Amino acid sequence: MLDALVAEARVRWGLDLAAGLQVIAAETLVATPLEPSRPALVVPAATLRIDPLRDVSGTPSAGLAAVLAGRHGPGGDDPLAVIRRLYPADHPVGRFGAVASLTVGELTADALSGPLYLGPVAPDMAVASPWAMPWISHRLRLPDGCPWDREQTHESLRNHLLEEAYEVYDALGTGATPALAEELGDLLLQVILHAQLAAEAGVFDLTDIHAAIASKIVRRHPHVFGDAEARTASDVNRQWERIKADERAGTSAGVSDDASPPAEASPVDRSDAVPPADVKPPKGALDGVSRILPALAASQEMQERAANIGYEWPTIEGVLDKVTEELAELRAAGTPAEQAEEYGDLLFVLVNVARWQGIEAEAALRAANDKFRRRFASVERQAREREVALRDLSFAELDELWNAAKAEERAHPTDTVKETAR
Repeated sequence: MLDALVAEARVRWGLDLAAGLQVIAAETLVATPLEPSRPALVVPAATLRIDPLRDVSGTPSAGLAAVLAGRHGPGGDDPLAVIRRLYPADHPVGRFGAVASLTVGELTADALSGPLYLGPVAPDMAVASPWAMPWISHRLRLPDGCPWDREQTHESLRNHLLEEAYEVYDALGTGATPALAEELGDLLLQVILHAQLAAEAGVFDLTDIHAAIASKIVRRHPHVFGDAEARTASDVNRQWERIKADERAGTSAGVSDDASPPAEASPVDRSDAVPPADVKPPKGALDGVSRILPALAASQEMQERAANIGYEWPTIEGVLDKVTEELAELRAAGTPAEQAEEYGDLLFVLVNVARWQGIEAEAALRAANDKFRRRFASVERQAREREVALRDLSFAELDELWNAAKAEERAHPTDTVKETAR
């Protein structure tokens, strides 16, 4: 039966087997990686003589209940919705044994009861495919592509990466929205561009990126993919840091809960030992924290990593006492250099307070900045309404306007939330 379908598709729709062919049971379409830039046959399971509730080995599977990971968003459990998300509405759909064809926009659930042929979509039109943007990036870098894309280097793209990451960070404040999807796409583009440049240099490509992150995540979750145990998030964090320490030491051992410390933690005094010039010292637990991270975020990440390997106050009371101590040292600082140092120490301890209380320090300061911006704008507006300049007001008068701005926020909290989202 399948041979007859392939033969008909070659004659009627020009199927080129050299481009590959996807054969998908209609009943499991929602669980199948369907690539629109490759030709596909969508055939009822009965025609293929398979049981959609069992895998190829005959083992019972989730079958109709399974949805492909990464494609289980809106309409992910509806075969028609999946097809419509992957293919343009005017893309032709061939019906075997029928003269007239349909378009994707005209498809109905009844059409899936018979075999269908979906021809390949041009790479630049298969925009919902994970391989569309890599193809587009490659095309833009060709000699007859885009002058801007052809001039880019890893170095020239660095600021774009930071900019897109910050825009994603801002979009996350309002949760899962279409705007967040767009910003994540912009960030993903940066990954694709760097992969394209590296592929041209013969160093790595997207396959290496996929393999590196997937193998790392599997390796660092032995409580899911192995036989280790981790009952709480704290257990996971400690285990994660132990595995990373072993990776830094060049070994894959020690992922169980009773793992011994890495070799560099030996108490033997080796201060007089000088490593050979060609031997790099092992990486430390904080080496992976980027020096260009915002200072608050970097501080919180470093303290989190240190805590995960045991360098931690027993209770938050010790941290709060340290805040009092650092504040006293700031008051006592004599020179500008001492004041700057003590101020930095105080900020560092305050970040630790945030970490203990489950607060993201960077986000908290951003929220405080937003609140100050809103209230100061209100103070300016009130001054304009009174036809006075801020510089001509006393501190007491300014404070009165500030308190009025605070009262206005309390009276209209919904408006405040909307303004923050913008």
